[in-house]
Amino acid sequence: MSGAVRKGPLSSLRVVEFSGLGPAPLAGQLLADLGADVITVDRKAAPPDPSDINRRGKRSVVLDLKSPEGIAAAQALIASADVLIEGFRPGVMERLGLGPEECPDKLIYGQMTGWGQTGPWAQTAGHDINYLALTGALNAMGSADAPPVPPLNMVADYGGGTMFLLFGILSAVIERGVTGKGQVVDAAMVDGVPAMMGLIHGMLAQGAWTEKRATNWLDGAAPFYRCYTCADGRFIAAGALEPQFYAILLEKLGLPAELAASQNDTATWPARIAEFSTIFATRSRDDWATHFDGSDACVAPVLSFSEAPDHPQMAARGNVLKVDGVLQSGRAPRFGPNAPEMPSPPRAIGADTDAVLAEIGVDLIRA
Repeated sequence: MSGAVRKGPLSSLRVVEFSGLGPAPLAGQLLADLGADVITVDRKAAPPDPSDINRRGKRSVVLDLKSPEGIAAAQALIASADVLIEGFRPGVMERLGLGPEECPDKLIYGQMTGWGQTGPWAQTAGHDINYLALTGALNAMGSADAPPVPPLNMVADYGGGTMFLLFGILSAVIERGVTGKGQVVDAAMVDGVPAMMGLIHGMLAQGAWTEKRATNWLDGAAPFYRCYTCADGRFIAAGALEPQFYAILLEKLGLPAELAASQNDTATWPARIAEFSTIFATRSRDDWATHFDGSDACVAPVLSFSEAPDHPQMAARGNVLKVDGVLQSGRAPRFGPNAPEMPSPPRAIGADTDAVLAEIGVDLIRA
C-alpha cells in the first residue's frame, strides 16, 4: 500500500492521525476516502478488524510515545505531513512535546474536542449527549410527554464535530495555499452544533418556534412532518412541508383537497394526525411505499440498517454496501475525473510502521 498511487481530490495531502474514538477517526476516514494518505499513530499492534470501518484506507504505525525514540519518530512523521488530527483532552499533546508550538509552521493542526480548548469544562469528560444538551438542540428532540431522545450520536459527534473539523482543515489548506503557513483548527462540538441551527434560531427570533418539545414544524408535531405506524407495525415517514407537496399527500391519502388550506393551522394538527394515523394503519409499510413511489408527496419507508442497501434508490448509487461482509458507506461526496477508488479495508494496526518510517528516513530501534 505504501507505494500505491492514490487518486482523488485530496491525493496530495498527507495526514497524521493520533488514533482515538469517534469524530476524529471518522474525519481521517473521510479524508482517506477522498484520496489523502492518512497515517494513524497507534499505541499497540493488533490484527486487522474489518468492522473497524473508520480505519479503512489508512496506514498505521505503532509508536511508544512514552519513549524518547517514539517521540522523535512521531516528530519526524509530523514534519512530513500536511495535516495533523488529534482528539485528546486539551494539553495532552503539549505534554508529549507534540503540541502546535513544537510543530512546523506549515502544518495544519486539527484539534477535535467536545467542549473546546478553552472554558471551565474544557478538561471535563463528556459524550455526544452531553455536548448536545448544552446547545439547546437536545431539549427540542423527542415527544412532549417524555425526556428528550438522543439522535444516536449523529448530531454532536459527527455533525458538530467531524464535519466542522473537516471544514476547518480544508479551509486552512486553502489559506496555506495563499500564505504558506499552517493553522490550528479548534473544532468543538459545542461550537459546531449551534452553527447548524441558523434556521431554528431564525424561527425562534420570528416567534415561529416554541421551546416546548413536539409543538413545532420540524419536531414531529406537524401531521405532514412525522412518522406513522403501518398495519405491519413498521413505519412510514411523511415530510410534505411545501403546500404543493402537502396537496399531493392529501390526494394520495384520499382526503379532501380543501384540507390544504389549514396546513399550518396548529389547532388542526391533532385531528389531522389522528386522521392520518388511522389511514396509514390500514396498509403495510411496503404497500404504502409502493403507493407513494414516484410521487412528490415526500413519503418514504422507514428502513432498518440492513434494509437500506436494497432500496432501489440506495442500490442505484451504491451508497451503502458490504466490504468483507461489513455494512458501510460508499464514498461521499462523488467526483468526476480523478475520482478516488473505494478505500481498502482496514489493515492491521502497526502493519505499516517499517514502511512509513523508512519513507521519512527514521530507523526506529525496538527493544
